[in-house]
Amino acid sequence: MAIRKIVEIGDDKLRKQCKPVEKFDMRLRVLLKDMADTMYKANGVGLAAPQVGILRRVVVVDVGDGLIEMVNPEIIHTEGEQTGAEGCLSVPGRSGVVTRPNIVTVRYQDRDGVEYEATAEEFLARAFCHEIDHLDGTLYVDKMDREIFPGDEEYDTGDEEDEEE
Repeated sequence: MAIRKIVEIGDDKLRKQCKPVEKFDMRLRVLLKDMADTMYKANGVGLAAPQVGILRRVVVVDVGDGLIEMVNPEIIHTEGEQTGAEGCLSVPGRSGVVTRPNIVTVRYQDRDGVEYEATAEEFLARAFCHEIDHLDGTLYVDKMDREIFPGDEEYDTGDEEDEEE
């Protein structure tokens, strides 16, 4: 288990375009394992390679349903809209309200280079979009509708009403 240092806002690496992965080798497997270990240790739900200083198109996500590793991910379809609070391991102590697609379909490769497509909804869709944005040098703070400050009323996404029905 290797925990990597998480790059924070202000570091130029977070603003660069990542290059596609071309070699599906042991080095990639180590990166994926280290990224997952780092994400779990930091209590995150996603981590992109530039967040650990690697400018490659690699992300890991786990919103509670198991680890998803995506190499060279690309959003190929979006549908609907959702607005909710987001934070980021690279932007510690801050959060903001961000509007994202409610449904996304992503084409990606696994650690062996096998291509897949996955369709995600709601929180998982948000996580996919957030992490893939990192690969293009975009942070949630660039897209947020407003920042949430300590003491602000909790942001209502409407989920509570859905749960009561």
